[in-house]
Amino acid sequence: MFLIVLVAGPSVLCAQTELVSDEWSGKNLLDLVENLESDGLEIFTWEPWIDSLVIPEFAGDQRLTEVLESTLPSAGLAYDFPVRGQLMIWQGDNITTTLGRPESLSSPTPAPTEAAATEELIRLATQLTSPLDGPRIRESVTIGEGQLIGTATLSGVIRDAVTGTGIASATVAVPSLGTGTYSDADGYFSLTLPIGTHELNVRSVGMAEVIQPVVMAGEGNIQVEMEEAVRELDEVVIEAEARSNIDGAQMGVNTVSIQTMKQLPTLLGELDIVKTAVLLPGVQMVGEGAAGFNVRGGGVDQNLVLLSHAPVFNPNHLFGFFSAFHPDMINSFQLYKSGIPSRYGGRISSVFDVGLKEGNRRNLEFKGGISPITARLSLEGPITKDKGSFIIGGRSTYSDWILRRLPDVTFQNSRAGFQDLTAHLSYEINANNQISVSAYGSRDQFTLNQDTTFGYTNLATSASWKHFFTKQLYGEFTGVYSQYDYAVENESSPENAFRLGYQIRHHEAKADFTWLKLENHYLRFGAGAIWYQLSPGSFQPLSAESIVQPQTLQTERALESAVYISDEWRVSERMLIYGGLRFSAFQAFGPRDVFLYSAGQPLTVGSIIDTVSVNPGELVSNYQGPEIRFAVRYSLDEASSVKFSYNRMRQYIHRVSNTVSIAPTDTWKLSDDYIRPQVGDQFSLGYFRNFRQNSIETSVEAYYKPIQNLIDYKAGADLLVNEHLETELVNASGRAYGIELLIRKNTGKFTGWIGYTYSRTLVQIASEFQEETVNRGEWFPANFDKPHDLTTVLNYKVTRRLSFSGNMTYSTGRPITFPVAQYNFGNSNRVYYSDRNAYRIPDYFRIDLGVNIEGNHKVKKLAHSSWSFSVYNVLGRRNPYSIYFVAENGNIQGYQLSIFGRPFATVTYEFRM
Repeated sequence: MFLIVLVAGPSVLCAQTELVSDEWSGKNLLDLVENLESDGLEIFTWEPWIDSLVIPEFAGDQRLTEVLESTLPSAGLAYDFPVRGQLMIWQGDNITTTLGRPESLSSPTPAPTEAAATEELIRLATQLTSPLDGPRIRESVTIGEGQLIGTATLSGVIRDAVTGTGIASATVAVPSLGTGTYSDADGYFSLTLPIGTHELNVRSVGMAEVIQPVVMAGEGNIQVEMEEAVRELDEVVIEAEARSNIDGAQMGVNTVSIQTMKQLPTLLGELDIVKTAVLLPGVQMVGEGAAGFNVRGGGVDQNLVLLSHAPVFNPNHLFGFFSAFHPDMINSFQLYKSGIPSRYGGRISSVFDVGLKEGNRRNLEFKGGISPITARLSLEGPITKDKGSFIIGGRSTYSDWILRRLPDVTFQNSRAGFQDLTAHLSYEINANNQISVSAYGSRDQFTLNQDTTFGYTNLATSASWKHFFTKQLYGEFTGVYSQYDYAVENESSPENAFRLGYQIRHHEAKADFTWLKLENHYLRFGAGAIWYQLSPGSFQPLSAESIVQPQTLQTERALESAVYISDEWRVSERMLIYGGLRFSAFQAFGPRDVFLYSAGQPLTVGSIIDTVSVNPGELVSNYQGPEIRFAVRYSLDEASSVKFSYNRMRQYIHRVSNTVSIAPTDTWKLSDDYIRPQVGDQFSLGYFRNFRQNSIETSVEAYYKPIQNLIDYKAGADLLVNEHLETELVNASGRAYGIELLIRKNTGKFTGWIGYTYSRTLVQIASEFQEETVNRGEWFPANFDKPHDLTTVLNYKVTRRLSFSGNMTYSTGRPITFPVAQYNFGNSNRVYYSDRNAYRIPDYFRIDLGVNIEGNHKVKKLAHSSWSFSVYNVLGRRNPYSIYFVAENGNIQGYQLSIFGRPFATVTYEFRM
C-alpha cells in the first residue's frame, strides 16, 4: 500500500470529459490505456494492476471517468487527473493530488507554476512506480577520454546492489543502435560502441531495469548495480530478458532462475533443478523417480552436466529422487537443446550448465531449510568487502523413518541417505584480474536388508582466473578435476562376500577468450584438453572365507582435446548470424591389452584370435573431426522472428548400462577400435512471437537429429567387470525428430507456461551377422521414446506474500518388450518375446499443487522465513514405472510397478538471517 503526497497544479477537465466509444465495452482496460497513451495522454500506473481488468458492458459513448469508476473499484484501484494531460491509477490509500502546506507554516508560499507541479508529479510518480516496475535511471557516466571519432570498448560488471555479487545472464542493450550483449557467469560484459552518448538498458530476472547513460570518450570500465524488483518475487520467469527469445540467434536454450524453481510444487519438499528442467518442452524422464533426463531424443549419457565448469557424472541422489545440487547454492541454469555454442563439446544431445551463486560481498547471511526427510544450511559473506566473497552449503537426509514404515520387512531393515557439500569463493584482485574456486562433493549410501551396501560419490572442483588483456580482449583460464566412483559390498555370507568397485577421473585445462575489436562482431575462441583415467571395474573378496575370485580390469587412459572459434555477427537490425567451428581429437593410450578378433565373424569370446599388449604412452586408437555450429535469426518485426540452426557434436565417452535410467552401478567406457565415437547432427527451425508488450511469449520449434555409432546391447549382456566388453555390445544408428510448442505468460497475477512436444526417437540395429541384428534390421522405438508430452505450469499470486502453484503433466508411456507366447522345446517351456519395444506401458498423468507463504517483508527482523506446502500426485494415480513378468504355476503373470501410487504431501520451512 502506498501513501504519497503529490504537489500538482489545477486539474483540468479535458481528459475527464473525453468520450469513450462503446466499441470498448467488454474489452481489456490495458488496451484502452495503451490507446489513450497513443493519443497523447500521460498515464502513471503499474501494468500488472490493470492487465487483467475487463471494462463492464455499456451502451453508447461514456465519459472516461464513468468507465474508470465502473472498472477500477472492484480491483481496489483509484484514479485522478492531477494536471493537464495526465492520468494516475494506483492501488491502496488515497493520494493527495492538490497543493497543500503544513499548518505549522505561518508565512504563505507562492503556488508553484504548472510546469513545476508537473515536474514534481513526474518525480513522485516515478517514486511510486520505480520500486515495483519502472526502470532505475542512473546519472550519466563519462567513459575514457580524448577520443573524438571511431569506436571504443566498454567493459563492465553487473552487480546486485545489496549483496555486491555479480549477476549472470543480464542483458546489456543499446536500443538506439540495435546492439547488445549478455553478462557472463560472474556478471562481466564487454561492448563496443561508437564515440558519443548512449543509453545502456540493463535487465535481469528478478531485478529492476536500469537505464545507464554513458558518454563514450574512449575505452573504460563501468559498474552497474541492480536492485531487486518487488514485482518479480512471486513470478515465474524462465528467460533472462523479455525479448531474448526473439533477438538471440540461438534456439532451444532455456535459462531458469532460482525464483522460478521456488514457486513450483516439490517432491519430498526439496527444490530440484532436474525436475524443473523436465517441465520444459523437449525434456523428458523415462518414469517417475527416474534418474537422468532425455533431451530431444538423446540418451541420458548424451547430456553434459556442468557445475561451475566441472562435469558431474551422476547428478542425482537416492537413485533419482533428488537432484545432486544444493538449491540455495544455485544461481540459475542454462539448458542448451540445440544451437549449442562451440565452446561446449563432449556430448551430442544437450548441455546443462549450472551456475553457482557468488557469496554476499557486503554482509554475512545464513540460510536454511527443513523438510520431512532433508535439511540444508548455507553461509555466505564477504572476504574483503566489495572485493571478494565466499558461500558454503551442505545437505543431509534422514529418510530411514520412511523405510521403517513400509510393510515389507526387507525394506524395514534397509537404510538410505546422502550428504553433499558445495563451496564457492571469488575474489577481485584488481580491475583486470579476478579469481574463483568451486568445490562440490557428495556421497550416497543405501543398505538393502542389512547385507548389501550400495555407495557412490561425486567430486567436482574448478579454479578460474579471468584476466583482461585490453578492453577488447579478455580471457578465462580454468582448471577442473572431477571424479565419480561407486562400490557395492555384500556380506550376506562369509563365503560369498564381495566388493565391486568402479572409478572415473577427469582432469581438464582450458582457456577461453573473448575479442570485441570488430564492430557488430562478438568473437570467442579457445582451446582445452581433458585427460581421462578410468578404472573399468574390480571384483574382490571381502573376507578370508570368500570364494570370490579377484578380478581387476585394466585402467583406460585417453586424451580429448579441442580448439574452437565462433563469431556472432549482427549483419543488420533484422539479421543476426552465429557461426562456429570446433575441432576435437581423441587419443587412447597404453599400457593396455587389446583383443584381436577373427575377420568375417561377429565379436564373441570364441572369435578372439590374439591379444596385443600396448606399451605405456603408445597409441591405442585415434579419432578426430570438425564440429560445425551455425545459427541465423531474422526479425520479421518488433515482436517476431524466425531462426534456423545446425550443429554437429562428437562424443568420445559412453555410459554402459542396460537400464533405461541412470543407476549407481552404471559405468563409463572410453572409445576404442571397437566402440567408435558417437556423432550427432541436429537441424532446427523455429518461429518466435511475443504479445502484449513481451508479457506473453510463444514459440514453435521443429528439429531433426540423425545419430551415428550408438551402442546397444545383446540379449542377456554381461556388463559388469567384463574385460572384453565389446563382445556384449552392438553398433546402432539413431534418429530423432519432433516439434515443440510453448506459450508462456510472464507478468500479472497469473503466470506460467504451457508446453507440448511431439517427438519420436528411433533406433536401427542392422548387421551382416544375424545374432547382432535386432528386429530384422528395422527401425524401432528407443527405450525412452514418448511421442506426446504436455505440461502446464501455473502460478497465481494472491498477495506479495501468498501464492498458489500447480503442475499438470501428461506423456505417452514408454516402449517395452512383452512376452507374447509360450512354447515347449526339448521338454522345457520357453517364452517367446515380441519384437524389441513393440508395446508400451500405460500413459502417464499427474497433477501437483503447492502453496507458498512468505513472512512479512520488514527489513529489520531476526529472520526472514517462508513456508511451502505441496501435494505431489494429487489424484493418487498409480502411474506405472515399468511392467514386469513372473512365471507362476506354469503361467506368465504381468505386474505393474508404481513409485508413487497415492498423493504425497510435504511441508518445507525456510529461513534467512
